[in-house]
Amino acid sequence: MPYAVNILGTITVALCAILLLRSYFKKRTRLLLWSGLCFAGLTLSNALLFIDLAVVPHISLYTWRLGAAAASILLLLYGLVFESDS
Repeated sequence: MPYAVNILGTITVALCAILLLRSYFKKRTRLLLWSGLCFAGLTLSNALLFIDLAVVPHISLYTWRLGAAAASILLLLYGLVFESDS
């Protein structure tokens, strides 16, 4: 059951990323791009969480998960700070 929650969470974040990027390609609003890239990175982080807990529990992917999440949040922060006026 906990694995199903991880998989559903990953699918949900991936769907958000797809919808944001699809909307970016239609409207060309830069903030949608940064948000979509953030959610794509969070999808990677959630996928790494599932792999870490279910597939290879003997190997720690904590650093990779944290790095992917931090890079994703930094992308969104960059978009919010530098691209919010356009």
